[in-house]
Amino acid sequence: MTVSRREIMQMVAGGSAVAALGQLGLSSALAADGGAYRAMVGVFLFGGNDAWNMVAPTDGRYADYAKQRGASLALAQSSLAPLTGTAFGLHGSMTALKSVWDDGGLGVVLNTGTLFAPLTKALYTSRPDLRPVNLMSHEDQQNQWQGMRMRAANKDGFMGRIHDRAGSTANLPPLISIAGSNLALIGDRTAPLILPSSGSIVRNGYNAASNDAAVKARQAALDVFADAASYGAITDLTGKGMSSAYAQAVQANSIVTATTSAVDKHFVNPTTGAALTSDISRQLLRAARMIEARNTLGHAKQTFFVSQGGYDTHTNQVAAHKNLYADLGNALAGFYNAMKALGLQDNVTAFTMSDFGRVYKGNASGGSDHAWGSNHLVVGGALANGKVHGRYPDVTFGGPEDASNDGRWIPSIATEEYVGAIARWYGVSAADLPYVFPNWSAWNGGGRGPVPLFG
Repeated sequence: MTVSRREIMQMVAGGSAVAALGQLGLSSALAADGGAYRAMVGVFLFGGNDAWNMVAPTDGRYADYAKQRGASLALAQSSLAPLTGTAFGLHGSMTALKSVWDDGGLGVVLNTGTLFAPLTKALYTSRPDLRPVNLMSHEDQQNQWQGMRMRAANKDGFMGRIHDRAGSTANLPPLISIAGSNLALIGDRTAPLILPSSGSIVRNGYNAASNDAAVKARQAALDVFADAASYGAITDLTGKGMSSAYAQAVQANSIVTATTSAVDKHFVNPTTGAALTSDISRQLLRAARMIEARNTLGHAKQTFFVSQGGYDTHTNQVAAHKNLYADLGNALAGFYNAMKALGLQDNVTAFTMSDFGRVYKGNASGGSDHAWGSNHLVVGGALANGKVHGRYPDVTFGGPEDASNDGRWIPSIATEEYVGAIARWYGVSAADLPYVFPNWSAWNGGGRGPVPLFG
């Protein structure tokens, strides 16, 4: 029986220590594009972010926004943080991002979502075969965002596929999650480094200084297993994979737990100056530290996956968003400022993703229910300055852009057009884009294509 390297490492991952380290030994780095370092940071907002309150109109459309959203959801126009030079504002809890916008480091992409093919409402109604499967299902839509297959099973993800097409001799994989195992990170030949958002990677049951007989016996057995060539190829590869994973954990710990770093001081509350403590802040801080160590790690390019939960806001949405958006806005602003301090703001791009948008019309519990199209934020110095991309929908309930009768907007920008723009900036070649995005042909021609995010 022929056993692939991927299958061998999946068997290795059955051991608790290696599983915790996320199959460290297999990932690969994308080759440098002309010698320029680049990093992409995907920020997944789990639960389905109601981004119609993250980005809202401030011009004549505000009246329709307020009427259709209703008193339980609509934000006061005066509370919005205006995006200078546009007709939109951010949720007031995201004021930390106002300075990033003014610095040219923030972009907005409107009404984006999963699409199998360009859809009008007439096509949506008459051609169910053109719709993504299981719309408005958390699991399915998360998988479609991360896997980029809208009408087929998703067994791997776009970040993993990006790294399938390149090689690296770096010890630590440049595909890094600080939000656990997620589909986006799985490639056919690629697996991520998975870091905790706080503390160090722990090798359970191991203590080099221990005098306990049982601990010493376990370690001796693992040492023997690590040099197991005489037991056959599979056992030898498995042992070497475990030893490599342990060595990589030591190197990663030296970076994420270092007592000094040039980036830490930028992750502070812009009003109080206090250190940020939210989980999304800790994740982005760790990403910033890994970027800071890029030369030590030998990484020409890096890909990160971080996340924030809590966006399934069926009840009390306004109160929930106040805290969620404050944490997200402060963390993204801190990350951008850290990149500026490293002189890498033009080399690093962070971008939001989420299951889906929410129904425009509020429900009876002060929340909103599952819908489809939504708005997204992109952070980075390489962006075209001061741009809101796409078109705000006609918010007529039951109108030409409503898949139902309460504001479930049909996306006007596909996930491939949005994320594909970032992948292309990152250095994915035209020849590899159809591999990374299996439905690329539907969005590359005929007037469709990547969103012009970058200047």
